[in-house]
Amino acid sequence: MNYEDYYTWQRDVPGFGSESQEKLKSSTALVSRIGGLGGPLALSLAAAGVGRIILAHGGELRPDDLNRQILMTHEGIEGARHVQAAETLRRFNRDLEIESIGQNVSEENISGLVEQADIVFSCAPLFEERLLMNREAMNQHKFFVDGAMCSMEGHVLAVDPGKSACLGCLVKEPPAYWKRRFPVIGAVSAMVAQIAALEGIKLLTRFAEPAVDQMIHVDAKCMRMKKVRLVRDVDCHHCSGVES
Repeated sequence: MNYEDYYTWQRDVPGFGSESQEKLKSSTALVSRIGGLGGPLALSLAAAGVGRIILAHGGELRPDDLNRQILMTHEGIEGARHVQAAETLRRFNRDLEIESIGQNVSEENISGLVEQADIVFSCAPLFEERLLMNREAMNQHKFFVDGAMCSMEGHVLAVDPGKSACLGCLVKEPPAYWKRRFPVIGAVSAMVAQIAALEGIKLLTRFAEPAVDQMIHVDAKCMRMKKVRLVRDVDCHHCSGVES
C-alpha cells in the first residue's frame, strides 16, 4: 500500500491537504512520558503520520498501570514500558520511525533529546520533568505542548517559543503539595491527550491556528471546556530571552 493511501481522509480536512501531510511526515516528536496521557498521544501522532517519534519513559509495567496505559498489555507486566510502547506503535504504523529510551527526562539527557525533535510533548506527572522539558524547548526554540490531568480535570498548553506564554510563565517552581500518585480514569487522560495531539499538529502544520497564549481546561465531570487567556511573563526564567 502506498504511504499516501493511509491519509486520504485526513488530507480532505479543510486547510490540511498534502502540504500539511508532508510536514508531519518530515517532523520528529519527543513524547515523555508514555503512560495514560503520553501513550494515547503517541498513538494519535502515529496515526496522523508524524514521521519519527522519540519515546522516553523509565521503569517496568505494573498491573495498576493498565487502566490507562493503552500501548501496554497484561503480557508485558514487569517488562520495560518503553519497549512495549515502541513495539505497539511499529505494529500500528510500519512507516513510523521510532526511538525509545528507558529513561525519564533529566538534566543529563534533556538537551540531546530535545535537539533531535521539532516538537516536545510533556506528559510527565511531575512538575520537575515538565518544567525541565519546557526550559529546554524554549532554549532550543522548539514547539512545546504540555498536557496534564488529575481526577476528572485536565489542561493543555501549546507554546510557540518567543511568541507565546510558556509553562515557566505560569509555574515558577514545582509546587510542594504535588505528589506522584493521583486519581485517574483512563478516558480522562486519553481525552486530554487528544487535545494535546491536535494542538501539536496545528503547531507543526499551521493548517489551523493553535491555541497559544491560552490554557485549555477540561472538566470531564460536568463536560465543560474553557480557554484561559495567558500573558507572557517578560521576566520568565525560561522564555524571556527567546526571540520570535
